[in-house]
Amino acid sequence: MIVIDPKTTPTKDLHQFLLGSVAPRPIAFASTVDKEGNQNIAPYSFFNAFSSNPPILVFSSNRRVADNTTKDTLHNIEETGEVVINVVNHAIVRQMAISSISFPTDVSEFEKSGLTPVASDLVKPYRIKESPVHMECKVSQIITLGNEGGAGHLIICNVVRMHISEDVIDDNNRIDPHKIDLMGRMGRAYYVRASGQAIHTIVQSVMDISIGFDQLPSSVRESETLTGNNIGQLAGLKGLPAAADINALKENDEHVQQLLASPDAKTGLHKLAKKVLDEKDDRDYAIKLVMLADMI
Repeated sequence: MIVIDPKTTPTKDLHQFLLGSVAPRPIAFASTVDKEGNQNIAPYSFFNAFSSNPPILVFSSNRRVADNTTKDTLHNIEETGEVVINVVNHAIVRQMAISSISFPTDVSEFEKSGLTPVASDLVKPYRIKESPVHMECKVSQIITLGNEGGAGHLIICNVVRMHISEDVIDDNNRIDPHKIDLMGRMGRAYYVRASGQAIHTIVQSVMDISIGFDQLPSSVRESETLTGNNIGQLAGLKGLPAAADINALKENDEHVQQLLASPDAKTGLHKLAKKVLDEKDDRDYAIKLVMLADMI
């Protein structure tokens, strides 16, 4: 592995190594207003949610690396203490990109990007109509992390009201990732679209104690067929199957019987376990397969 020393690596290079590694990142499309009433919108990908009670969002407005200047968003928040965090979906990502241009302070990014300002309920900055979620915020604190180019200013935002498009809500009154179709930021000019085949469901209880890797037979942990993710699926189970269940599989499953009669039964059973894990996440069936293979 290459070794990166932050003390000797140029900031512009370190910046890209960090952004390429810590990714994808959600995008805060921040709406602010200055004391003269000039509206500003700008995207920030140093952003996340940090608490739900109280509801806290944090994003960072960094000093520009090239000339060590700060941005209008930061100036506006310092003056008013308010911001609206709008989310970025695929439908507005190119308009968002236009708003990232460093226009003069008196130029409206709403006009330049073609996005529509909508009055907020509790704060002065406008919301972005085309965004599917708007979060009106009061800023509680700004933490300055440094004084050189690339240094961040952590802006801690208390959410005082949310607006969510009905179009992105599913039958369980939750946000559907395919409907909201969010965009994430990678390094350089790379983005990721978080919908369709990019969405994966990983069901793993955090309350039930699992068996873990160490309780699996070495034939499973050292399998040349199963991947680390496959073994992780099995390690997340609450227990190993009973001997009676393994014997029932051996006696009643015709496919398993065919594999047991093959020259390399152990590999065949592992391949079948991998198939059902990859395609169906059928961990109960897969664990019996690999435990049967361990008995060979």
